[in-house]
Amino acid sequence: MSWRDNLIKIEPYVAGEQPNKTDFIKLNANENPYPPSPMVAKAVRDFGADALKKYPSANAVPLVNAIAKREGLKPENVFAGNGTDDVLSLAFRAFFNSDKPIIFPDITYSFNTVWCDILRIPYETIPVDGDFNIDPADYARPNGGVVIANPNAPTSIGRGLDFIRKILDSNCESVVIVDEAYVDFGGVTAVPLLQEYDNLLITRTFSKSRSLAGMRLGWAMGSPELISALYATKDSMNSYPVDSIAQAAGVAAIEDEEYFQATLKRVIATRERLTKELRGMGFTLPDSQTNFVFATHPKYSAKAIFEYLKTRDIYVRWFNKPRIDNFLRITVGTDEDTDALIAALKNLIG
Repeated sequence: MSWRDNLIKIEPYVAGEQPNKTDFIKLNANENPYPPSPMVAKAVRDFGADALKKYPSANAVPLVNAIAKREGLKPENVFAGNGTDDVLSLAFRAFFNSDKPIIFPDITYSFNTVWCDILRIPYETIPVDGDFNIDPADYARPNGGVVIANPNAPTSIGRGLDFIRKILDSNCESVVIVDEAYVDFGGVTAVPLLQEYDNLLITRTFSKSRSLAGMRLGWAMGSPELISALYATKDSMNSYPVDSIAQAAGVAAIEDEEYFQATLKRVIATRERLTKELRGMGFTLPDSQTNFVFATHPKYSAKAIFEYLKTRDIYVRWFNKPRIDNFLRITVGTDEDTDALIAALKNLIG
């Protein structure tokens, strides 16, 4: 037996293409096209280098307190981590230790299967319907946990509180994770349900609506019991807390509500214009509740459009996967980015 036989065998998560150049339009990673709050810039600028000689707050107390205040929760209901992927990976390890498979949609955030494979968590995927909708009735079955992204990615479809409530009512014996990475762009948050369901965990990110993808910040909200389990798992597996500069930036981003809301309005307005233009060119796409659209064209293959746009230095996301291989996920960029995208598509489609 060779040492190579002991190497991990796993299908890794594949992110959107990252060209090694700067002069292009990047619409494939769902990043916010606008900079973070000026208060974030000030917090980073004013952060004293001398403070770096000390370890950061182990449980990111300043950031947790700021999040709890904004969401109307207590600090014991909030956990902060190094990006939502960090938070979700800890949650999978903390909550999904049953012999029963966890369940999630077949079309959703593809990192779910990666975590299951690396942590050896049994799982089953449940097909969404022909319109990419999730049926809560499909989740009324024995399981070791439930993971739902709402709004979902890459479909851009969001559902209301009744949808989440139905899933929770059918899964009183399982932890239900609701990933709200895109909820700020028009979705409905499940935060009000935290008062009713102690098995609900909600995850959020600073990467999308708060323009901090380069900072790697995320958080979770849930009952004190769930949050305590997350801290216990972090301290056992990954003791590295959110760094001090990131905590300061996160607090500033949370506290500048006026800038946050203004940025959301700009992205949503551009998204609605892009949706109208795409439909005018014959594309079919759901009404998005995210900062991206999920579009297909009846005459042009998604791969052909994807490759053509690359020749124009415009990068969107194409998934070479069953059921969605004729769809493009297009991030909402600035108005200038959108103008260039629309012009390129009109040049191709006519």
